[in-house]
Amino acid sequence: MLVSAKEMLEKARAGHYAVGQFNINNLEWTKAILLTAEEMKSPVILGVSEGAGKYMCGYKTIVGMVEGMIEGLGITVPVALHLDHGSYEGALKCIAAGFSSVMFDGSHYPIEENIAKTKELVAICENKGLSLEAEVGAIGGEEDGVIGGGEVASADECKMIADLGVTMLAAGIGNIHGKYPANWAGLRFDVLEEISCKVGEGMPLVLHGGTGIPADMIKKAISLGVSKINVNTECQLAFAAATRKYVEAGKDLEGKGFDPRKLLAPGVEAIKATVKEKIELFGSANKA
Repeated sequence: MLVSAKEMLEKARAGHYAVGQFNINNLEWTKAILLTAEEMKSPVILGVSEGAGKYMCGYKTIVGMVEGMIEGLGITVPVALHLDHGSYEGALKCIAAGFSSVMFDGSHYPIEENIAKTKELVAICENKGLSLEAEVGAIGGEEDGVIGGGEVASADECKMIADLGVTMLAAGIGNIHGKYPANWAGLRFDVLEEISCKVGEGMPLVLHGGTGIPADMIKKAISLGVSKINVNTECQLAFAAATRKYVEAGKDLEGKGFDPRKLLAPGVEAIKATVKEKIELFGSANKA
């Protein structure tokens, strides 16, 4: 059964670890992440962008797939199905489809509009027992058509949004989606610390753009209140590299190596290895 991310993130914040959000793109992605979370006895958040939602034939299809897998694979760890970087309209559609958690990314709106729309969604989510993520200060880079300039969040604006009753808060602290450039200046821990103090110890903070951030920065971010870390690009890169290696070795031409179950298997194993590594780094193993 799908659950809200509220309890798992409150436990993470109190226990000084983070829960990974791993974005799903198809059946193989979802299966790999669920099996790894179960193996590691870690709570997990499955992220779905609006673009991925369209690709996978709509939100109801995704809910059916995930719920079926949880039952069919015997998954016992807490699993939240979460809309990633959602619009206001997208959040409403995911709520109607049966998602257990949504993100409303109002960071590109003036703060007054971000507050107004977030407030409306807080009321809806509270009524249905769902978790809600909000964002202040756009995350840099591009993810599935959503482009952020990398604005550093205002601690005062973060408090305004947090006080509305959101479950978790994403704040721009110099993090970006996709690969980090060689000249990246690193995370703004001074900003993160100020935000954490402003919103209080009870508010789980979210770090987007988890791919490529050095382990020491991840651990420091967790110590300053980050309780949810998003990973997408790293799984995509691992899947692509493993699949390329299989094809370039000509294994798809051997016997029935062209069978999708064989062709995609190396990529699936690569995703599992990546998710396992992140769960260990985030400290959520055996926290289910």
